[in-house]
Amino acid sequence: MITQSPRPLQRPAWQTELARAVRDPQELLALIGLNNHPQLASEATRRQFPLRVPRGYIARMKKGDPDDPLFRQVFPLIAEDQISPGFSADPVGDLAAMPAPGVLQKYAGRVLLVTTGACAIHCRYCFRRHFPYADHNPAPSQWEQALQYIAQNPSTREVILSGGDPLTLTDHRLAELAQALAAISHVKRLRIHTRLPVVLPERVDSRLLQWLEHTPLQKVVVIHANHANELDDRVGEALEGLSRAGCRLFNQTVLLRGINDKINTLCDLSESLFDAGVIPYYLHLLDRVQGAAHFEVDTLTAQCLYQTLRARLPGYLVPLLVQELAGAPSKLPL
Repeated sequence: MITQSPRPLQRPAWQTELARAVRDPQELLALIGLNNHPQLASEATRRQFPLRVPRGYIARMKKGDPDDPLFRQVFPLIAEDQISPGFSADPVGDLAAMPAPGVLQKYAGRVLLVTTGACAIHCRYCFRRHFPYADHNPAPSQWEQALQYIAQNPSTREVILSGGDPLTLTDHRLAELAQALAAISHVKRLRIHTRLPVVLPERVDSRLLQWLEHTPLQKVVVIHANHANELDDRVGEALEGLSRAGCRLFNQTVLLRGINDKINTLCDLSESLFDAGVIPYYLHLLDRVQGAAHFEVDTLTAQCLYQTLRARLPGYLVPLLVQELAGAPSKLPL
């Protein structure tokens, strides 16, 4: 049974860094040496999806550059205020694929658990920026229904922890959930989708690695990096720790206009990921969430980039170019 976790005796360093994350756009501008930004999104947009970015991630931004690819991913621009045809609040059909609270079942053989609405960073292109977490994210004491659903579906071989970001949960809660999943005989793999090893590498500490190392489930960690500048030495150490704990590491990238839609940028990212022990896994077309239209790269341009990427890199460094569509039985290769 899933129970409430006790308070830790000492607050982990990562929680301190998470609490120190910058939430004020003007503070972010000051920290990177930009006095003002004429294209700041409206207050209403910023209330609906507020700025949040860890200070360690800000330290990797190029000072004084409004086009820095890390800054562009997190700063709320006025373009988010525009209503764009074809863009919606639920672009990949999450709400129609929830057979139990917190459970997403879209594809055969695997189930996704929306473990939390919390993230360490608010990426402006996030496909769940409008997701009603309050209505669909169970409290810790209510995971029994999700576990029962998984136990009653013997075709489920893999459980994916997502969110939000599951690594914003305490290690006690995560270890307890992993233990409950491991007790279901047909569940073989635990997959964690997380951005924290990239944006808040302090999260990968001894407590996290301990329970990961000891779970009997096969472990897959899918990180999310969009640009090589995100991968500094501290991130490399975090990824190495996850690998030593028995995790197989993959990366998902979202193709974003003005951030990584150049062939050299994509090549550098794949090379940097592989140097850090991570396999480039997916290159996603943008999920068409309302407020993110200014990030979209058209399909023809994406396909041209992909063909050039295949010509420039060995196959194991080329992520699969895909699109996710509501109701489709899998990600769709392009």
